[in-house]
Amino acid sequence: MKYYVFLTLTVFFWSGNFVFGRLISTEVEPVQLAFFRWFFVSLILLPYFIYRFNHIMKVLKKEYLLILIFSIIGISAFNTVLYYGLQTTTATNALLINSSIPIIIIVLSSIMLNTKITKLQSLGITFSTLGVIFLILKGKLENIITLEFTSGDLWVILACILWAFYTVLLKFKPKELNAFDFLSLTVIVGMIILSFVFILLGYSFEFSFLEKEEVLYSLIYIVVFPSLISFYLWNMSIIELSANKAGQFTHLMPIFGAILAYFFLEERLEIYHLIGILLIGIGIYLSIFLKKV
Repeated sequence: MKYYVFLTLTVFFWSGNFVFGRLISTEVEPVQLAFFRWFFVSLILLPYFIYRFNHIMKVLKKEYLLILIFSIIGISAFNTVLYYGLQTTTATNALLINSSIPIIIIVLSSIMLNTKITKLQSLGITFSTLGVIFLILKGKLENIITLEFTSGDLWVILACILWAFYTVLLKFKPKELNAFDFLSLTVIVGMIILSFVFILLGYSFEFSFLEKEEVLYSLIYIVVFPSLISFYLWNMSIIELSANKAGQFTHLMPIFGAILAYFFLEERLEIYHLIGILLIGIGIYLSIFLKKV
């Protein structure tokens, strides 16, 4: 049960990543935000990395290709691509596209891991997806006509595919690395790769953008919660449960997004929020907690 709590906290913090990433998208370039996010995370993890250096490097020498793939997809690419998307797409579209992650995970799991899907899982996924769509359309089918798609949507779609791929691949995480070893190693390697991109694109290592409190506090949140805590809990939970089960929890993000918008953007919680929450809750219960048939 504790891993379900961990997953709930994980997607709650990630919902904040969407909110704050969008909030400061006009102040910080996507590559800059991704770079400084993982730069500060690396500084925090560096003492642990040094402490475990011999063990971690031993595993890295043996599994360098796998670690490189995890680092590129999960650290260097995913959030950078997402931040590019958040520059031009609406929050509504981003949440709608994000709701496709559980389906992408299931498809990739079937192809890569030969994972079978039960009837209840299929029914649960349907309920959860309907709940997300109901939230995004604000309970009115005619709102689908007003949805507009931009180039940012394509970036978000790519981010969703990258994250689904990363989640499925966690099945192959080296067993010699505990969750914190793995997080430290992938962050350090991913940060090195991201540094080359940062330099090649002509960005300079300066912190003037942090003079604005809005940017500073947003970055602190992004470094601590969606990065350190969420990645650790997600990586650990995937190993104990499965990619398909964990993927269903991303359907909670529109709910948490609505709650965060209520507190930070003073948006009201409406009846359609409650109906959407109910549908998502039923879907998660059917696909995870109810006995499979």
